[in-house]
Amino acid sequence: MRYLSTRGGAWVSGSRSGGASTLSFSEAVAEGLAPDGGLFVPQKLPDISSRLDSWEGLAYSDLCFEFLKLFADDIPEGELSKIVKKSYLAFDSPDVAPLRKLDDKLYMLELYHGPTLAFKDFALQFVGNLYEYLLARSGEKINVLGATSGDTGSAAINGLLGKGNANIFILYPEGRISPLQERQMACTGASNVFPIAIDGTFDDAQSIVKDLFGNIEFKSKWNLSAVNSINLARIISQSVYYIYAWLKLPRAERSDIQFIVPTGNFGNVFAGWLAGKSGLPSVKFKVATNQNDILWRLFNSGVYELSEVKPSCAPSMDIQVASNFERFLYYFEGGDCASVRKIMESFKRDGRWFFEAFSAPEFSASRMEDAEIPYAIDSVYRKYGAVIDPHTACAFKDLSHAGTKVVLSTAHPAKFPELIKKAINVAATSPALDILSKKKIVKKNMPASLSAVRAYIEANGLK
Repeated sequence: MRYLSTRGGAWVSGSRSGGASTLSFSEAVAEGLAPDGGLFVPQKLPDISSRLDSWEGLAYSDLCFEFLKLFADDIPEGELSKIVKKSYLAFDSPDVAPLRKLDDKLYMLELYHGPTLAFKDFALQFVGNLYEYLLARSGEKINVLGATSGDTGSAAINGLLGKGNANIFILYPEGRISPLQERQMACTGASNVFPIAIDGTFDDAQSIVKDLFGNIEFKSKWNLSAVNSINLARIISQSVYYIYAWLKLPRAERSDIQFIVPTGNFGNVFAGWLAGKSGLPSVKFKVATNQNDILWRLFNSGVYELSEVKPSCAPSMDIQVASNFERFLYYFEGGDCASVRKIMESFKRDGRWFFEAFSAPEFSASRMEDAEIPYAIDSVYRKYGAVIDPHTACAFKDLSHAGTKVVLSTAHPAKFPELIKKAINVAATSPALDILSKKKIVKKNMPASLSAVRAYIEANGLK
């Protein structure tokens, strides 16, 4: 399978691609962001509809291998199988992604059983092991660069801890993530990990990362690679748990399914939509936002417009530029890369784009104010006996879908102990997080400055 840029690929030499218009899976993963500023998408999606019966009952890692081999066909199947199996060994549930029934036709998919207790472990354990394999094969050294609003950074760091030939630089907004999320990034003690706390928002951090990837000379010189959901491997590996949940549901409840997804950067919900586009039948998606609601406004008005980021108690969703929306836009525009390029350039310039005929019937959206979140946590605890984190709480707004509903629970409540204690008077704990509280924080503080971050990478990057 080959991969192309959402923006059409007016590419220059100096990138890993050497000017090619399509890349293999391994090349697209290593490249991260396309040299023209676009995101990689499959040139043609597979059709999994005829395979679903044979996938019934597979263990999570086996299902993951069967799905990923359709996309990563440049990696020998034996090697890919080893990478996948290794990636899910550190999960503390034998199901990896347990599907918990809460009520009639209401389920919760628990995605927090990985080593950093967040859904991003599903992709980033795989990406870390994939990088290790690719670097051993090529003999290259890379500098992994990403921005996080909370969970991506810790999951990416854990996936690359101590791995040879890779340094990792993660930008995050100082004071705008939970203390435990910061400790997961800044208390590893690993010499290849560089947490960078910037004086700004997640969108500032993400903008710096995109600008550095957009500098082809700098990207090539320092062999930059991405772990944010701009990286294709993250999206494809996250599609698997939607298929896994679909297969776990009773057959009688598979005819009309709504996945309800706490959403900030659009990567998680896009991964599910991509599974649907690849043949997973009868699925719809609700984009559940917090008060930073650019996507709720889009799906309700057709206007994609920047607004001020308001810090919330669901910090991983404190985002106003949903990077992965560009991938959806590529399909929405019928693969018209020139149109995608025009829209994204206009949005970057004006902070706004109005879609005259925006129709996405497979999507709906909800919005939860910050003040509502503790009440949602309390309501779910009283109704179902489930303790949920503040991001998952946003998904319990307006559960009006008549068919089967699957809420994606994206983080362990122990990552937000103060809020949980206040909301339901329960001590949410995890032994792994308790150990972190005793460790020293090591991070680099700096302004939200492209030049400052660039200089730091130049001083500490691998060559």
